[in-house]
Amino acid sequence: MSRIRNVKTTFTAGEVSRSLLGRGDLRAYDNGALSLTNVFIQPTGGVTRRAGLRHIDVAAGTGRLIAFEFNTEQTYLLCLTDGQLDIYADGGFLQSLSAPWDEDQIANVAWTQSADTLLIVHPDLTPMKLVRGAGGVFSLNDWAFFVDDDGVKFQPYYKYADVTVTLTPSATTGTITLTASASVFTEDHENTRLRVAGKEVNITTFNSPTVVTVSVIETLPNTNATIDWMEQAFSAVRGYPANVAFHQDRLVLGGSRDLPNRLWFSKSGDLFNFDTGTGLDDEAIEFAILSDQVNAIRGLFSGRHLQVFTSGAEWMVTGDPLTPTNVQLKRQTRIGSLTNRHVPPVSVDGATLFIARNKKEVREFIYTDIEQAYQATDLALLSRHLINDPIDQDFDANRRLLFMVRADGRIATLTVYRAEAVAAWTLLETDGHILSVAVVGENVYALVNRGEAIHIEEFDDELFLDAALNGESETPTDTWAGLDHLDGREVSIVADGILHDPRTVIDGEITLDEPASSVVIGLPYTHIVEPLPPSAVAEAGAGRAVRLIEAIFRLQDTSALRLDVGRGLRDIPLRHIGDIDPPDGPPPLVSRDVSVRAIGWNTTGANPLWRIEQSAALPFTLLSVTTEMKVND
Repeated sequence: MSRIRNVKTTFTAGEVSRSLLGRGDLRAYDNGALSLTNVFIQPTGGVTRRAGLRHIDVAAGTGRLIAFEFNTEQTYLLCLTDGQLDIYADGGFLQSLSAPWDEDQIANVAWTQSADTLLIVHPDLTPMKLVRGAGGVFSLNDWAFFVDDDGVKFQPYYKYADVTVTLTPSATTGTITLTASASVFTEDHENTRLRVAGKEVNITTFNSPTVVTVSVIETLPNTNATIDWMEQAFSAVRGYPANVAFHQDRLVLGGSRDLPNRLWFSKSGDLFNFDTGTGLDDEAIEFAILSDQVNAIRGLFSGRHLQVFTSGAEWMVTGDPLTPTNVQLKRQTRIGSLTNRHVPPVSVDGATLFIARNKKEVREFIYTDIEQAYQATDLALLSRHLINDPIDQDFDANRRLLFMVRADGRIATLTVYRAEAVAAWTLLETDGHILSVAVVGENVYALVNRGEAIHIEEFDDELFLDAALNGESETPTDTWAGLDHLDGREVSIVADGILHDPRTVIDGEITLDEPASSVVIGLPYTHIVEPLPPSAVAEAGAGRAVRLIEAIFRLQDTSALRLDVGRGLRDIPLRHIGDIDPPDGPPPLVSRDVSVRAIGWNTTGANPLWRIEQSAALPFTLLSVTTEMKVND
């Protein structure tokens, strides 16, 4: 019988898949865990109970959250719901606007921001422009392409009809008719524009599928039938831009409903002018992505190059600066992005993270100087079980966390620190379904469906409850109100730092047994830390019986530890013998080693030797674990 001592100093491989239980030779086995739920992994290796969720407001319905950052001091949270856009500042409601997107369309809304303007696009609706005006008042309006003094619109044009279809004008000026050689017009063509022989006309009346009445804006050269005609690329007939970005002082439009693989670049410094002119360096650019597979554009990201994420591959657009003569498009990888919804790629330390088309991978798209090309590494290779149908994501640079919302309402979080080669996954759960996430400045917000209503909540490191509110009173009181969003729910309570028995909120308030000066009230959640079983390679050996003798947990700023070492979950005293704590005061914060003895055999050797599972709304941070075990030879 041999005795083995193991020191686990880091969890920087995160929660790994059970399919790795036979791979004790991997470094991820030493640094990973079998279960990490409702904890954040620190870049230095420890784990801490995740931040709670502070209640901000009840949303108008299901939707998604969008960040609007005017500058470092003026940031706003946008909540887009069915027909409505609500704006929040400093954790409070600011303004509500009518919006054209319904609940089903919100998933495919895309946006980009420059200074005080947010451009919002959807392939089925007119592009919109959200502008922060004087006094911080917002307005939402259609955005229009550049118009010159003669009424000509410098917008993209394209010939959707067959190349052989001709148009014959009845005259060259005034109000005339255009007759097509095939059926090409619909009623939705009214109030759209055509270019006929390089001249612009506006359709005023739909007469038939082959005849329309138009108002001539630029005098036509003649009345001959011509194949030289195009219609405006974006309209109710053909759809609107699907993606939008700013790159090298140009506005970039990526794909549309009827032209999903096409890119348009505005004139340099003239963001709504798409006049291609004669191909001078500052003029607009447009081209299609043509290859051996479908390449519907699903995302744009402006980095070292313009990165284009399509349904079948990833591309880079180069040119320094971009001009009509030097622009180049090169395919880099063949992963593909989500096709059923828009999930914006996010930047992390020079890499761009995007969701793969198969809904099971998070890829890191990064340029390598050695190969002079981009690579797309799978960041979830060892934790594939946590990547399940992603629907939203954003990156919190302050916590070094990628928040990836899953369709089942849980969040997979990735602690990523590229300089230290840290990429560790955990799973966040709450009493409800998380629908969307947005990072606004240093604050992280979530849209949460809690059954009775949709809540807007903010991750708060000072709270350890969800849908929570805290309050203070100069005079201790036993009745606390303002909890209407939790009416009828059983809540956990921390009053003056002490855990109280749960109460049910009635008419938006609760009553304590004893008056208190400060409270935190909200829904509980449980954090779990469970290690991988002893390695068959380095420690126990396959099929051997293992007995845990002692486990030493190094804690930091921790007030509670609930642990199972083979005899069921039990609360572990954190103070040393002889320590004197206030009998009725809050539990102290402990930063020390806590030793726990264990009795009994783990007969299979394939089960974890210990498990932490607790719901107490108190601080918890685990830095390392030292285990001593015996192995039956």
